[in-house]
Amino acid sequence: MTTIAEPIAAGAPTLGIHADLSNTDYHADKTSLSSSGARKILAPSTPAHFRYEQDNPQPATKTFDYGNAAHKRVLGNGPELVVIEHDTWNTKAAKAEVAEARERGAIPLKQHEMDMINGMADAIRRHPLASALLDPAYGAPEQSGFWIDGPTGIRRRVRFDWLPSIQSGRLIIPDYKTAADASDDAMQRDIAKYGYNQQADWYEEAARALGLGGQDAELLLIVQEKKAPFLINVIGIEFGSRIIGGAKNRAAIEKFAECMSTGNWPGYGDEPNYLALPGYAENRDKEMYL
Repeated sequence: MTTIAEPIAAGAPTLGIHADLSNTDYHADKTSLSSSGARKILAPSTPAHFRYEQDNPQPATKTFDYGNAAHKRVLGNGPELVVIEHDTWNTKAAKAEVAEARERGAIPLKQHEMDMINGMADAIRRHPLASALLDPAYGAPEQSGFWIDGPTGIRRRVRFDWLPSIQSGRLIIPDYKTAADASDDAMQRDIAKYGYNQQADWYEEAARALGLGGQDAELLLIVQEKKAPFLINVIGIEFGSRIIGGAKNRAAIEKFAECMSTGNWPGYGDEPNYLALPGYAENRDKEMYL
């Protein structure tokens, strides 16, 4: 196990909860590890991929634009949304307006995209459980937290989409996501693909470390489809899957601590990696040719 006394970068957020920390300042802290960062360190990615993305922020994509715009409308916090009043965006005038919006940190949208975002927000407000979990009278959006990991000494961080203000009873942490398909089958695949079980463990551990919800805090995903009727599926992560997520998080934390200590962020390795055929291909070819 690697243990380090993590240096605090100048201007890095102090430990504890930050109610008004901007998304930019949250992500600017390169000496701490987030849930998404932990997932990026582990295979099939590598620490080298993680470090590159930390040092080279990726350009905006439509998928991220839609997600961030929906967060703005649903949660009430985020960048300005700007409708670009042009039928197409390939003209010089349209490109200039899009560039100007992005330059000031806004999200440029076409009118039909804004209509979609507004429709999604309306559907959230009509959903009994989702609207209760995101009730502005009983919580606040985009709350950041920083704490020290006991076993390694590294700084860890979390940014809650929504943090309830009621501290009696069990703390339920809602996390809002958009998807093309929010069905149970699709979300099972997404839990594996995007590591949402790791996120659940990370956020629940953050709540305990930051003194927010005792020992039984739980993350619930509020997943909403991006096409009408903008259906919503509220999903909890099964206990066993969260245990696996916790084990993966611990491996990522240990690797991050090692990389921070050595300054080495490895990729796929410097020696040959000997690989077998995938199991299905090996079985098929054995039957046919051996």
